[in-house]
Amino acid sequence: MAIHLARRIWTSLEPLHDVVYFGAPIKDAGVAIGLRGYWQTYFAFRAAPLGAVTAGTVVATFAGFHPDMVGKALPDAWTRSTPQQSLEARLAVSTGLLRGAGAGNAECARGVELLTPVLRAADPTGRALFAANAELPLSEDPVAALWQLTTSLREHRGDGHVAALVAHGLTGAQALVIQVAAGKVPASVMRSARGWSEQEWSDNADELRARGLIEGEPTSPSLTVGGAELSQRVEASTDDAAWNGALSTLSQDASAELMFVLAPLVKQVQASLVPPINPIGMGHA
Repeated sequence: MAIHLARRIWTSLEPLHDVVYFGAPIKDAGVAIGLRGYWQTYFAFRAAPLGAVTAGTVVATFAGFHPDMVGKALPDAWTRSTPQQSLEARLAVSTGLLRGAGAGNAECARGVELLTPVLRAADPTGRALFAANAELPLSEDPVAALWQLTTSLREHRGDGHVAALVAHGLTGAQALVIQVAAGKVPASVMRSARGWSEQEWSDNADELRARGLIEGEPTSPSLTVGGAELSQRVEASTDDAAWNGALSTLSQDASAELMFVLAPLVKQVQASLVPPINPIGMGHA
Protein backbone atom coordinates (compact mmCIF):
# COMPACT_ATOMS: atom_id res chain seq x y z
CA MET A 1 0.00 0.00 0.00
CA ALA A 2 1.40 3.40 -0.98
CA ILE A 3 2.24 5.70 1.92
CA HIS A 4 0.32 8.98 1.81
CA LEU A 5 2.59 11.93 1.08
CA ALA A 6 1.28 13.71 4.18
CA ARG A 7 2.51 10.81 6.32
CA ARG A 8 5.90 10.80 4.64
CA ILE A 9 6.28 14.52 5.33
CA TRP A 10 5.19 13.93 8.94
CA THR A 11 8.05 11.47 9.41
CA SER A 12 10.40 14.33 8.54
CA LEU A 13 8.75 17.00 10.68
CA GLU A 14 7.78 15.02 13.79
CA PRO A 15 11.30 14.05 14.95
CA LEU A 16 12.47 17.66 14.75
CA HIS A 17 9.59 18.81 16.92
CA ASP A 18 10.11 15.89 19.31
CA VAL A 19 13.41 17.19 20.67
CA VAL A 20 11.26 19.25 23.07
CA TYR A 21 10.06 15.99 24.66
CA PHE A 22 13.12 13.76 24.63
CA GLY A 23 16.15 16.02 24.88
CA ALA A 24 17.97 15.59 28.19
CA PRO A 25 18.08 19.36 28.96
CA ILE A 26 14.28 19.81 28.76
CA LYS A 27 13.59 19.19 32.44
CA ASP A 28 16.40 21.54 33.47
CA ALA A 29 15.07 24.23 31.12
CA GLY A 30 11.71 24.06 32.88
CA VAL A 31 13.18 24.00 36.37
CA ALA A 32 15.29 27.03 35.47
CA ILE A 33 12.13 29.12 35.02
CA GLY A 34 10.47 27.80 38.16
CA LEU A 35 8.60 24.72 36.92
CA ARG A 36 8.48 21.52 38.94
CA GLY A 37 9.99 18.52 37.20
CA TYR A 38 9.67 16.96 33.78
CA TRP A 39 5.91 16.54 33.46
CA GLN A 40 5.01 20.01 34.63
CA THR A 41 7.57 21.28 32.12
CA TYR A 42 6.04 19.12 29.38
CA PHE A 43 2.51 20.38 29.94
CA ALA A 44 3.53 24.00 30.43
CA PHE A 45 5.82 24.08 27.38
CA ARG A 46 3.30 22.45 25.06
CA ALA A 47 0.27 24.35 26.36
CA ALA A 48 1.98 27.74 26.55
CA PRO A 49 0.77 28.97 23.12
CA LEU A 50 -2.80 28.66 24.45
CA GLY A 51 -2.07 30.92 27.41
CA ALA A 52 -2.53 30.13 31.11
CA VAL A 53 -5.10 27.41 30.44
CA THR A 54 -6.55 24.99 32.96
CA ALA A 55 -6.14 21.23 33.02
CA GLY A 56 -9.47 20.70 31.25
CA THR A 57 -8.33 22.52 28.14
CA VAL A 58 -5.20 20.38 27.96
CA VAL A 59 -7.10 17.14 28.52
CA ALA A 60 -9.36 18.07 25.61
CA THR A 61 -6.70 19.24 23.18
CA PHE A 62 -3.82 16.88 23.93
CA ALA A 63 -6.12 13.82 24.10
CA GLY A 64 -5.10 10.61 25.84
CA PHE A 65 -3.62 11.95 29.08
CA HIS A 66 -5.33 11.05 32.34
CA PRO A 67 -7.04 14.13 33.79
CA ASP A 68 -5.37 13.58 37.17
CA MET A 69 -1.95 13.56 35.53
CA VAL A 70 -2.64 16.88 33.84
CA GLY A 71 -4.19 18.28 37.01
CA LYS A 72 -0.95 17.75 38.92
CA ALA A 73 0.77 20.14 36.50
CA LEU A 74 -1.86 22.73 35.65
CA PRO A 75 -2.82 25.34 36.65
CA ASP A 76 -0.05 25.17 39.29
CA ALA A 77 2.58 25.71 36.56
CA TRP A 78 1.25 29.23 35.96
CA THR A 79 1.87 30.17 39.60
CA ARG A 80 5.53 29.27 39.10
CA SER A 81 6.16 30.63 35.63
CA THR A 82 4.30 32.33 32.79
CA PRO A 83 3.28 31.08 29.34
CA GLN A 84 5.67 33.61 27.80
CA GLN A 85 8.59 32.30 29.84
CA SER A 86 7.67 28.77 28.78
CA LEU A 87 7.54 29.81 25.12
CA GLU A 88 10.96 31.41 25.32
CA ALA A 89 12.49 28.50 27.22
CA ARG A 90 11.11 25.79 24.94
CA LEU A 91 12.29 27.58 21.82
CA ALA A 92 15.75 28.18 23.22
CA VAL A 93 16.31 24.62 24.42
CA SER A 94 14.82 23.03 21.26
CA THR A 95 16.99 25.23 19.05
CA GLY A 96 20.05 24.27 21.05
CA LEU A 97 19.22 20.58 20.77
CA LEU A 98 18.79 20.81 17.01
CA ARG A 99 22.08 22.68 16.63
CA GLY A 100 23.74 20.04 18.80
CA ALA A 101 22.40 17.40 16.43
CA GLY A 102 24.02 19.17 13.49
CA ALA A 103 21.36 21.59 12.27
CA GLY A 104 22.92 24.13 9.95
CA ASN A 105 21.65 27.51 8.86
CA ALA A 106 21.51 26.73 5.14
CA GLU A 107 19.30 23.62 5.21
CA CYS A 108 17.12 25.03 7.97
CA ALA A 109 16.64 28.28 6.05
CA ARG A 110 15.52 26.28 3.01
CA GLY A 111 13.13 24.30 5.17
CA VAL A 112 11.71 27.54 6.54
CA GLU A 113 11.32 28.89 2.99
CA LEU A 114 9.38 25.80 1.93
CA LEU A 115 7.19 25.52 5.04
CA THR A 116 6.26 29.15 5.68
CA PRO A 117 3.70 29.28 2.84
CA VAL A 118 2.20 26.04 4.16
CA LEU A 119 1.75 27.60 7.58
CA ARG A 120 0.13 30.71 6.14
CA ALA A 121 -2.29 28.72 4.00
CA ALA A 122 -3.20 26.07 6.59
CA ASP A 123 -6.82 25.85 7.71
CA PRO A 124 -7.17 26.53 11.47
CA THR A 125 -10.79 25.37 11.71
CA GLY A 126 -11.17 23.22 14.84
CA ARG A 127 -7.40 23.17 15.35
CA ALA A 128 -6.76 25.02 18.60
CA LEU A 129 -3.17 23.92 19.19
CA PHE A 130 -2.20 24.67 15.61
CA ALA A 131 -3.86 28.07 15.60
CA ALA A 132 -2.18 29.10 18.84
CA ASN A 133 1.24 28.01 17.59
CA ALA A 134 0.74 29.57 14.17
CA GLU A 135 0.24 32.98 15.75
CA LEU A 136 3.71 32.94 17.33
CA PRO A 137 6.32 35.05 15.54
CA LEU A 138 9.03 33.21 13.62
CA SER A 139 12.56 33.83 14.78
CA GLU A 140 15.15 35.27 12.44
CA ASP A 141 17.34 32.33 13.48
CA PRO A 142 16.58 29.70 10.80
CA VAL A 143 17.04 26.79 13.21
CA ALA A 144 14.60 28.29 15.71
CA ALA A 145 12.18 29.18 12.93
CA LEU A 146 12.30 25.63 11.56
CA TRP A 147 11.54 24.18 14.97
CA GLN A 148 8.54 26.48 15.38
CA LEU A 149 7.22 25.63 11.91
CA THR A 150 7.56 21.89 12.48
CA THR A 151 5.80 22.35 15.83
CA SER A 152 2.89 24.28 14.33
CA LEU A 153 2.38 21.78 11.51
CA ARG A 154 2.79 18.84 13.84
CA GLU A 155 0.02 20.24 16.04
CA HIS A 156 -2.08 20.82 12.90
CA ARG A 157 -1.85 17.12 12.14
CA GLY A 158 -2.48 16.24 15.78
CA ASP A 159 -5.61 18.36 15.96
CA GLY A 160 -6.87 16.62 12.84
CA HIS A 161 -6.08 13.24 14.37
CA VAL A 162 -8.12 14.04 17.47
CA ALA A 163 -11.04 15.04 15.24
CA ALA A 164 -10.71 11.71 13.39
CA LEU A 165 -10.78 9.79 16.67
CA VAL A 166 -13.96 11.55 17.75
CA ALA A 167 -15.57 11.01 14.35
CA HIS A 168 -14.83 7.28 14.61
CA GLY A 169 -16.15 6.93 18.15
CA LEU A 170 -12.86 6.61 20.04
CA THR A 171 -11.84 8.35 23.23
CA GLY A 172 -8.26 9.46 23.78
CA ALA A 173 -7.66 6.59 26.21
CA GLN A 174 -9.15 4.03 23.81
CA ALA A 175 -6.94 5.36 21.04
CA LEU A 176 -3.90 4.53 23.17
CA VAL A 177 -5.04 0.92 23.52
CA ILE A 178 -5.57 0.78 19.75
CA GLN A 179 -2.00 2.01 19.22
CA VAL A 180 -0.69 -0.71 21.51
CA ALA A 181 -2.83 -3.35 19.80
CA ALA A 182 -1.44 -2.20 16.45
CA GLY A 183 2.04 -3.01 17.73
CA LYS A 184 3.36 0.54 17.73
CA VAL A 185 4.11 0.90 21.46
CA PRO A 186 4.28 -1.58 24.38
CA ALA A 187 1.39 -1.25 26.81
CA SER A 188 3.75 -0.65 29.73
CA VAL A 189 5.29 2.36 27.98
CA MET A 190 2.02 3.88 26.81
CA ARG A 191 0.05 3.40 30.00
CA SER A 192 2.64 4.88 32.32
CA ALA A 193 3.48 7.76 29.97
CA ARG A 194 -0.16 8.84 29.88
CA GLY A 195 -1.03 8.26 33.54
CA TRP A 196 -3.63 5.47 33.39
CA SER A 197 -3.87 2.86 36.14
CA GLU A 198 -3.84 -0.84 35.32
CA GLN A 199 -7.57 -1.05 36.11
CA GLU A 200 -8.46 1.95 33.95
CA TRP A 201 -6.40 0.55 31.10
CA SER A 202 -8.13 -2.80 31.47
CA ASP A 203 -11.57 -1.12 31.49
CA ASN A 204 -10.79 0.69 28.22
CA ALA A 205 -9.55 -2.54 26.69
CA ASP A 206 -12.77 -4.27 27.76
CA GLU A 207 -14.84 -1.61 26.01
CA LEU A 208 -12.89 -2.06 22.80
CA ARG A 209 -13.13 -5.83 23.08
CA ALA A 210 -16.91 -5.56 23.48
CA ARG A 211 -17.00 -3.58 20.23
CA GLY A 212 -15.05 -6.34 18.49
CA LEU A 213 -12.02 -4.12 17.86
CA ILE A 214 -9.33 -5.91 19.91
CA GLU A 215 -8.66 -9.32 21.35
CA GLY A 216 -6.24 -10.73 23.90
CA GLU A 217 -5.14 -9.49 27.29
CA PRO A 218 -5.10 -5.75 28.12
CA THR A 219 -1.31 -5.86 28.49
CA SER A 220 -0.82 -7.47 25.08
CA PRO A 221 -3.89 -6.82 22.91
CA SER A 222 -4.06 -7.27 19.17
CA LEU A 223 -6.39 -5.78 16.61
CA THR A 224 -9.22 -7.79 15.15
CA VAL A 225 -10.01 -7.43 11.46
CA GLY A 226 -12.59 -4.82 12.39
CA GLY A 227 -10.14 -3.04 14.67
CA ALA A 228 -7.49 -2.93 11.96
CA GLU A 229 -10.00 -1.51 9.50
CA LEU A 230 -11.07 1.17 11.99
CA SER A 231 -7.47 2.07 12.75
CA GLN A 232 -6.73 2.39 9.04
CA ARG A 233 -9.75 4.66 8.56
CA VAL A 234 -8.61 6.91 11.40
CA GLU A 235 -5.09 7.14 10.00
CA ALA A 236 -6.39 7.77 6.48
CA SER A 237 -8.63 10.55 7.78
CA THR A 238 -5.66 12.03 9.63
CA ASP A 239 -3.50 11.97 6.50
CA ASP A 240 -6.24 13.46 4.34
CA ALA A 241 -6.93 16.26 6.82
CA ALA A 242 -3.23 17.08 7.12
CA TRP A 243 -2.88 17.16 3.34
CA ASN A 244 -6.07 18.98 2.39
CA GLY A 245 -5.85 21.36 5.34
CA ALA A 246 -2.22 22.38 4.88
CA LEU A 247 0.41 20.29 3.12
CA SER A 248 -1.20 20.29 -0.32
CA THR A 249 0.32 23.76 -0.67
CA LEU A 250 3.57 21.93 -1.37
CA SER A 251 4.13 20.68 -4.90
CA GLN A 252 5.48 17.18 -5.44
CA ASP A 253 8.91 18.65 -6.17
CA ALA A 254 8.82 20.89 -3.09
CA SER A 255 7.76 17.97 -0.90
CA ALA A 256 10.61 15.85 -2.21
CA GLU A 257 13.10 18.67 -1.70
CA LEU A 258 11.89 19.30 1.85
CA MET A 259 12.33 15.66 2.85
CA PHE A 260 15.72 15.48 1.11
CA VAL A 261 17.03 18.66 2.74
CA LEU A 262 15.92 17.62 6.22
CA ALA A 263 16.90 13.94 5.96
CA PRO A 264 20.43 14.17 7.46
CA LEU A 265 19.19 16.19 10.45
CA VAL A 266 16.20 13.90 10.98
CA LYS A 267 18.50 10.86 10.95
CA GLN A 268 20.82 12.41 13.51
CA VAL A 269 17.98 13.53 15.77
CA GLN A 270 16.53 10.03 15.73
CA ALA A 271 19.90 8.49 16.45
CA SER A 272 20.84 10.82 19.29
CA LEU A 273 17.68 12.24 20.86
CA VAL A 274 14.47 10.32 20.12
CA PRO A 275 14.28 6.85 21.70
CA PRO A 276 13.30 4.08 19.26
CA ILE A 277 10.43 3.04 21.57
CA ASN A 278 8.35 6.05 22.58
CA PRO A 279 4.70 6.90 23.32
CA ILE A 280 4.37 8.85 20.07
CA GLY A 281 4.67 5.53 18.27
CA MET A 282 7.16 6.71 15.66
CA GLY A 283 9.94 4.17 15.24
CA HIS A 284 13.23 4.85 13.55
CA ALA A 285 13.60 4.28 9.82
